Amino acid sequence: MVKMTYTAFSDEDIIAMQPAMKIGLLATVNPQVLPHLTLITTLMACAPNQLSWGQFTEGLSKQFILQNPRTGFLVMSLDKQLWYGKANFTHTARQGKEYDFYNNTPMFRYNAYFGVHTVYYMDLVAHSGRQALPMGKVIWAAMLTMLARALGKKDDREQVMNGWTQRLLNKMDNLKFLAYVDKDGYPVILPVIQAQCLNAHQMIFSTAAYREELESIPSGCSMALFGMSLTMEDVLVRGTYLGLRRRAGVQIGSLAVDWVYNAMPPVPGQVYPPLPLEAVRQF
Repeated sequence: MVKMTYTAFSDEDIIAMQPAMKIGLLATVNPQVLPHLTLITTLMACAPNQLSWGQFTEGLSKQFILQNPRTGFLVMSLDKQLWYGKANFTHTARQGKEYDFYNNTPMFRYNAYFGVHTVYYMDLVAHSGRQALPMGKVIWAAMLTMLARALGKKDDREQVMNGWTQRLLNKMDNLKFLAYVDKDGYPVILPVIQAQCLNAHQMIFSTAAYREELESIPSGCSMALFGMSLTMEDVLVRGTYLGLRRRAGVQIGSLAVDWVYNAMPPVPGQVYPPLPLEAVRQF
């Protein structure tokens, strides 16, 4: 199972999570109790028992967190150190220490178009402690996933993920993370950098990295998978987790994708199923 045994951040954790150049992910739960994943690079620990992040664009996560305060988070530094855990959203602010901190970072201080307008605060429930990304296992898991993908039976009955989405998710040096809602109602985030598209409607990933955590995920649950490049192109897919199976002799997890979301600004929005076009009547 996913182990989160720490109930406070150390001083070293707080300092390590402050740099603007890092990966920050927030998992929220929508009204249908489905997981949603968002890239939030401002996410950081601001106190031993508290996290904060700054809003400068709109998106679904900001709506969901107001309806359901239970969240999951993951922070990964440039040197591949990571923390993941669970937290409760508590309140927002439009002034204060963290508000000033965000707007004085180079990204926002010298930006003529936008800055952080709202700071969100979350109380820590538990976290994993500082962990190094197991690169040896990740590389081996990626190779096994490639083997299962190459030798496995293909099925292209449904074009859920378009060509651009598949290319982004299949690129080996892009980052991928999954999220699901745990039995306690909190979403959990895990790295699955080894994940790849088996076809246009299914993702697979070897369990050679994070085996224990992946084996604890219940089959049949709703799962979101977020993929991003280091040039900040990203996409979010979601569907039903089909559990673990053997494909070409490799133990893999499998996700049947039925929803695709463009998470990139300036206009995030649903890609699949396609939404009907509506006439513009007000200008």
